[in-house]
Order: sequence, then structure tokens, then C-alpha cells
Amino acid sequence: MSVRPPRSAEALPLDRRRWWVLAVIGVAQLMVVLDATIVNIALPSAQHDLGFSDSDRQWVVTAYSLAFGSLLLVGGRLADLFGHKRVFLVGVTGFAVASALAGAAGNFELLIVGRALQGVFGAILSPSALTLLNVTFTEGKERAKALGVFGAIAGTGGAIGLLLGGLLTEHLSWRWTLYVNLAFAALALVGGALNLHRTERGAKPILDLPGTALVSAGLFCLVYGLSKAESNGWDSAATWGLLPAGAALIAAFAFWQTRSANPLLPLRILRDRDRAASFTAVLVAASGMFGIFLFLTYYLQITLGYSPVSTGVAFLPMIGSLIVSAQISTNLTVRRLGPRIAVPAGMLLAAAGLAWLTGIGLDTPYASHVLPPLLIIGLGLGHVVPPALGIATAGVAPTDIGAASATVNTMQQVGGSIGTALLNTLAASAATAYLADHTPSADALAQAQLHSFTTAFWWSACIFALGAVITAFLYRSRSSTPAQPHQETAPEPMAAHM
Repeated sequence: MSVRPPRSAEALPLDRRRWWVLAVIGVAQLMVVLDATIVNIALPSAQHDLGFSDSDRQWVVTAYSLAFGSLLLVGGRLADLFGHKRVFLVGVTGFAVASALAGAAGNFELLIVGRALQGVFGAILSPSALTLLNVTFTEGKERAKALGVFGAIAGTGGAIGLLLGGLLTEHLSWRWTLYVNLAFAALALVGGALNLHRTERGAKPILDLPGTALVSAGLFCLVYGLSKAESNGWDSAATWGLLPAGAALIAAFAFWQTRSANPLLPLRILRDRDRAASFTAVLVAASGMFGIFLFLTYYLQITLGYSPVSTGVAFLPMIGSLIVSAQISTNLTVRRLGPRIAVPAGMLLAAAGLAWLTGIGLDTPYASHVLPPLLIIGLGLGHVVPPALGIATAGVAPTDIGAASATVNTMQQVGGSIGTALLNTLAASAATAYLADHTPSADALAQAQLHSFTTAFWWSACIFALGAVITAFLYRSRSSTPAQPHQETAPEPMAAHM
């Protein structure tokens, strides 16, 4: 397959459209990321309107995450095979149509179909967005700035979704949490058509169908199994059936990739030590971040009585802190100190902020007990997510950049599923244990809820602390910054075809 090489670093300053490209990519990525949370606040209204049960409610979220998580690697490879611009525009268009379908749903079944289709096209769109950023920005300083912006969007999209979901649900309707994607998609579609550069596909693109089936089924089992662990517990038959099956399918996929003539995920992508460390950093950050968004949202609304809009506004300082930190990390800290120091330090800052959050009470002020930890968490995440995204895709051959970008997104999705299932289970167990040791009363129930929140914060802090240790061990000392231009990776020897 032939791919048009990226423009040289010398030519980039002459092309002013590259900053419009960043804007287009940012809008599209924000649309996909915030859709994981924007519907959550609208669920009670949607349930009342369409009349579905409490047990069915989880499917509005799960249908999206299952389709999205299962197909990310496939979406990344499609971008490599058929052209990044082409696949990006198809993904944006499909996401808009799916959003309109879900927003106009007159019954529960159509809503679920629309959400699942959102996940399918999100899996096509998200890897191609990161890929386009990497082939557009190849010069060191500009690439660092672009990755800082992209990483800030990836890190704050969930919080923005909570704020926007609250505003739309409170002032318009739950359906507008889905219709709003049409505005995002229109901007991305027009901007993409006008500004994105085409990459040529090969004459006969070949998709690894056995690999596609294995990894899609494996990721489906993992994500679905983790969602069942969240709702049914870790000891349920569904959880213990799905998780080992998913692990076995992923292992079979890894073996097949060593035999396939056209691997879906070329294993040469995973062999670089810094890249493996970055994939791990994304996985850990996504797992721990759910302790922030999910349980702090519960605390603000249930314990302190915040409205959905007020809850979203409460997260804004963390968003601002993360945006500032993202630019500092990609343009200064990583370039001077290297990721082996910068990324673990960011993990430790996030852990410290979460540990501070455990000091909350039933009536503690936001300004003294919530705001300072959020600022520290934002500073920490800004030193983890953007550098990890950049290093994970640096130095990858143009023919593999879509697969590398998809692997980043897969780590983020799987990490989020692990974090949600694990922290929910730990929080529920903490609340149950507290109530078992105290006389039943309204105060005991409130304290039990608070104890579950602080338990989740402690475990999230532990996740980030563990991530600091792992990434400090994996990253090479003074390794190259994420601003390296793309280089062809030597092709791995092909095993005998099966």
C-alpha cells in the first residue's frame, strides 16, 4: 500500500490550514469523548419519556461503550487502508446520523440502536482524528502544541459532557444531548472537507478478517464483562464467563498477528519500550479518572445538593488547570526532563489530589475541600495524558499510524471500563460494610454514601500511584520527546502464511 508522505517540517509554516485542521480534529474528538458522559445526566428524563425500566437504563450507556470499545482497532486499520481523510469524514457523517436517530427515538429499542451506531462510527472516527493530527503536525514545537490541545480535550471531555448534558437537559430536553452532535458534526464535516489533506490508499487494501473477528469479540467480552461486574458483582457467572473468554480471544488475536500477512495490529508497534509505557499510562489514567468524574459527581449532587449544571461548573477549574498543564508538559517539562520524570510526576500529583479529596464531609465547603484538589488533579493529568498520546504515536510508520492511534483509544476505553467496574464494586462494598457496623438511620445512610465516595477516591489515588511506579520503570531515561517526526519502522519478518 502506498501512502502519500507527510509534508516536511520546512513546508508546514507555509500552510496556515494546519491550525484549522487542529480545530476540526478537536471538535470531532470532543464530540466523541463527551458522548460517553453527556447522556448520563439525561437518563432519568429519557426513562420517564420513553418508559423503560431501571434495569434497561444501563444499556443507553453500555450500547455505546460496547460498540465503541469493540471496534476501535478495526477503525484504526480502516484509516490506514482507505485513507485517513476519507475514513474521518465517513465517521463524522455516520456519527451525526446515528445521533439524530437516537435523539428522535420514539421507543427504547430505537434509542439503543442509535447509541450502538454512535459507538460504531465513533470507533471509526476517533483513531483517524489522532492519526490526522500526527501526519499534519510533524515539526517538534508545533506538534507539541497540537498534542497539548488534543490531550486536554481527551482529558476533559468527560467533565465537559457533564456540564453540557446538565445545561441541555435542564433548559431544553434530554433529546438535545444527542441532537447537539449535529452541530459538532457539521463543523467537523465542512472544516474537514475544506482543510484536511488526502492520503492515498493502496490499489488493493486488505483487511485482516480473522484478526478483526478475534479482537472485536475479545474486546466485546472484556468491556461487557466489566459492565456486568459493575452491575452484578465480580462473583456473578456472567462476569466470570465473559472476562476469561475475552482474555482468551485477545491472546488468540495476538498469536494470529504473528502469522497474518496483513495484521490488524502489527506487533512492531508494541515493541518500542516508550510506546508500551505510554499505552500503560493511558490505561491507568483512564481507570483512575473515573474515580474523579463519577464519584465526585455523586458527592456534589447527592451529598451537597448541587444541580446538574452546578455540578458541571464545579469541574471547570480542573479543566482549566489541565489545559494549562498540558501545554506546559508537552512544550517544556517532557522536552527538558523526559517522560520518565514528567509522566510519573503527573501520576503522583493526581494521586495527591485524590487523596486530598478523601477529606470531604457531609457539609464541607467546595472552595476549601474540593477546588484545591481538583486544581492539583488537573495539573497531574496534564502531565500524563498529552505526553502519553504523543509518545504512543511518535516514530510510527505512516502505514501503521492508524493502528497505533486506535491502540491508544482502546487503552483509554478498556481503562475506563476497568475503572468504572472496579471502583463501583469497591465503593458499594464500603457502603455495605459501613451500614453493617452502624445502627440504621438517615445519618448512617448519608455517612455510608460518603464513605463509599472517599473509598473510591483512595483507590483511584492508589491506581495513579501504581501507575507512577510502572511508568517510571518502563520509560527509558531521557528518551526522545513526543515531537519526533514519523519514521518508517523496519517491517517485521512475516511468518509462514497459514
